Amino acid sequence: MSSSMNSRELSLKYLRIGSNNWSSDELMIYAITSLIRFILVQNRQGKTRLEKWYSNYSEHERNKLKAEVHRTVASRDQKHQSNFVEFHNHRIVYRRYAGLFFCFCIDTNDNELSLLEAIHLFVEVLDAYHGNVCELDLVFNFYWVYSVLDEMFLAGEIQETSRSVILSRMEQLSALE
Repeated sequence: MSSSMNSRELSLKYLRIGSNNWSSDELMIYAITSLIRFILVQNRQGKTRLEKWYSNYSEHERNKLKAEVHRTVASRDQKHQSNFVEFHNHRIVYRRYAGLFFCFCIDTNDNELSLLEAIHLFVEVLDAYHGNVCELDLVFNFYWVYSVLDEMFLAGEIQETSRSVILSRMEQLSALE
């Protein structure tokens, strides 16, 4: 490497080689916009049992989005259609467990399969802690469910993917109470 090359030139050169010729400004924009917009857990009747918003929506917009997501997801054929739905300018990744729909709204350029696995991990952690988790567990232990959610996701990004790490942190949190 030549000594005349400054760090900005080096980073731009690296970006050109490793990131499909993106400029640093484009990379920054991608990093800012690449996230989970919201997480919803709804029952078959459309009642929202858990919601976490990572983007700014008004109360009216939230209610409208919850109704639209439920209408879109609940009407799909679970056996013959995928778990990914185009939704406005985003994509809904969902998975149904018993009578609950776990729905994540993501950008269209995000990895749907990683979110599908994250949904499954979230349910596995809930099951490991509560036995076979049901809708009532979400309602009556909502503070614990939000704690698990916050351990796994931070600012709309996947933070932790290890089931054992999440469970040990939740046990540590329970010991403090």
